[in-house]
Amino acid sequence: MLGLMMKRELLISDLIEHANKVHKDREIFSLNTDLTEHRYTWADCALRVRKLANALLDAGVKMGDRVATIAWNNYRHIEIYYAVSSIGAVVHTINPRLKPEQIAWMVNHAEDTILMFDTTFGPIIDGVSAMCPTVKKWICLCDAQGLPDYKTNVEDYEGFIANHTDEIEWPVFDENTASTLCYTSGTTGDPKGVLYSHRSTILHAMAGSFKDVIGAGGNDVILGVVPMFHVSAWGLVYSGAMVGSKLVMPGPGLDGANLTRIINQEKVTLMAGVPTVWLGIYNYVKANNESLPTVKKALVGGSALPESLLRAYEQELDIPMQQGWGMTETSPLGTTYCPHFTTDLDDYDSTVPHKLLAGRRIFGVEMRIVSDEGEILPEDGVTSGHLQVRGPWVASGYFKGAGSDSFTDDGWFATGDVSALHPEGYMEITDRSKDVIKSGGEWVSSIEVENAACDHPDVAMAACIGVRHEKWQERPMLIVQAVPGKTPDKSEINQCIEAKCAKWWLPDAIVFVDALPLGATGKILKRELKVQYKDFDLEAAKP
Repeated sequence: MLGLMMKRELLISDLIEHANKVHKDREIFSLNTDLTEHRYTWADCALRVRKLANALLDAGVKMGDRVATIAWNNYRHIEIYYAVSSIGAVVHTINPRLKPEQIAWMVNHAEDTILMFDTTFGPIIDGVSAMCPTVKKWICLCDAQGLPDYKTNVEDYEGFIANHTDEIEWPVFDENTASTLCYTSGTTGDPKGVLYSHRSTILHAMAGSFKDVIGAGGNDVILGVVPMFHVSAWGLVYSGAMVGSKLVMPGPGLDGANLTRIINQEKVTLMAGVPTVWLGIYNYVKANNESLPTVKKALVGGSALPESLLRAYEQELDIPMQQGWGMTETSPLGTTYCPHFTTDLDDYDSTVPHKLLAGRRIFGVEMRIVSDEGEILPEDGVTSGHLQVRGPWVASGYFKGAGSDSFTDDGWFATGDVSALHPEGYMEITDRSKDVIKSGGEWVSSIEVENAACDHPDVAMAACIGVRHEKWQERPMLIVQAVPGKTPDKSEINQCIEAKCAKWWLPDAIVFVDALPLGATGKILKRELKVQYKDFDLEAAKP
């Protein structure tokens, strides 16, 4: 017997209309590409979303067509998010930090019909436009007066929407219709497209609003540092409209000085970003004797949270940090830290180890770990295995059928992470499957070695890789990028590692480099290091 409840499709157009009616006076603040300020309300946003939607329809955009963006976090980018999806088309967000040939590959693979971009990225457009035959319109996110002179035939955004009505009857369609396309960073092989639906996006935004997840509410002012071109800014643009938060969008102003200024000017209460951003803010605040009195929480994701940064924020700035884990394939929210009533009630130091885990599983995301042979392993907090996940906002496949080996026959997504699952719901990342080091048949966690090395105050970044060893098959070596102007002592780095890791995990060699290779999302490219140091002589490197 079925329940007697109304059947209403979960659609993104309902989000912007809800914000328009219920949260109409709540603000969206942006730093433009020239770092001038722009502010308007959710009602203003909704009006322009309708104008943009009509402009896209008049330009021939149809259900399922892909409309690409290469843009910062700003108000026009928010308008694109809502207008494109609400007419049944698909927003394809592109990371501008990728190489031009990678961007062209993505545009062609997605078969984008329109590409909208901020003026900052004009040189990228001029470099790739001739390689992108499917794109019919190139639209720069500015007005006619601010339109630079490009080789590519470009329209200005304000002119594109100017003469269109702000009235529209949003189409109603199946909630499983695609809404957004985001490609993985392509650390192995070609990038793979993750195609989110209206249903998955709404459910993910609801989950993000849970108190123990992101927990933003109508009284919150959210600083969205996490890029809109990377996993849809962790859903903040959608959950903000849902609950009526004020959004603060920093555009290209991602340095410590700009971020500190707008945090205090706009009275930010919650901020979301990666550890390197929070380090930049911390360094600026300490160097200039400033504070962040309104901030109640900093959400951390994208890479592991160093203990030194956690303690700096929580003990010096009095700002709680909340680490989370997710992937492009999980929309991205999968875990966030929230205290467990039996384990996190003691003194502060006893809570730190849990805060440095990847977080606790949130409702909607199931997890399991399996052995190399596919056997399901116990959730005892000790046993490590290959992490698999499933849920209503987890990908069931990749766009155009790529990467099918990442999905199991019984409906799970293989994340590529090696993890331990704790009885209290915590998930601990111990390595990436492709990065795990097998020494004498035993696993060495490259992530734990790296995190421990970064406890040294003079270590900016570190990468631990496995190098061939005649007796042990592989042994760890550590490649270190030092803090500018510093030269860390190798024995002191080893002391940091030994304080947190098994002694036999100590690297056989420590090498210093001026800069570690980084990918488009800021993650260290270990594959390049593995090639570079493939024939490294560990014996010769010993003191």
